[in-house]
Amino acid sequence: MPFQKVQTEKLSTSVVRQIELLILRGILRPGERLPSERELSERLGVSRPSLREAIADLQDRGLLASRAGAGIFVADVLGSAFSESLVRLFAAHDEAVFDYISFRRDMEGLAAERAARYASDTDLKVIKTVFEKMEAAHSKRNPSDEAQLDAEFHLAIIEASHNVIMLHMMRSMYQLLREGVFYNRSVMFKQRTTRSDLLEQHRVINSALQARDPDAARRAVTRHLDYVEQSLSDHQKSERNEQVARQRYDHIKDR
Repeated sequence: MPFQKVQTEKLSTSVVRQIELLILRGILRPGERLPSERELSERLGVSRPSLREAIADLQDRGLLASRAGAGIFVADVLGSAFSESLVRLFAAHDEAVFDYISFRRDMEGLAAERAARYASDTDLKVIKTVFEKMEAAHSKRNPSDEAQLDAEFHLAIIEASHNVIMLHMMRSMYQLLREGVFYNRSVMFKQRTTRSDLLEQHRVINSALQARDPDAARRAVTRHLDYVEQSLSDHQKSERNEQVARQRYDHIKDR
């Protein structure tokens, strides 16, 4: 008969499973510091030896990492998504920029559609809260803050889609964007008209999600990323034109 005796699960195994799920679901993020051993053992209701055994297991499997004198952190599990050689290749060719935007348009359009269907009320509150922060930041004209909130807004939508594969894949892609591998996000926020357009596009995305309208949410994300693509194309063309103009100017000046 296909039956086996039921065995009580070790406390350390239960701790491992709980931390695994928190990382899998994106609740614990790469680089995030865990509470102290004393605090964490109290929160989990386990002894310190059981906790240490669980932490050691998770470290062995590359999910947690210790830093001398600093504590235990969630490992940089996103760092393995692309090799360093491929990242350098992305950064060296403009073609990767537009392929990246095309990829985002497909994935984030799907994420927005899923979020409109599957997001909990709390998920939608998170998205709305981030958008309200974007509105508040708009008047302060800080490109760095606006770019950071823009990333948080899009990642909140991906989180609300409740697909853990998409979540980790897109977090990895956004990490490369934050590092300037594809383009400098702050460029998008330097012009007054561009900034206003971007804020309005995010308003439309948020409204569609709050209304739980999957088709409208997907269309709004698609239009937004079409705009981003065109803006970056225009910016690159402007830079090329300026370079040619400077060459002409230097040539005339030196004649």
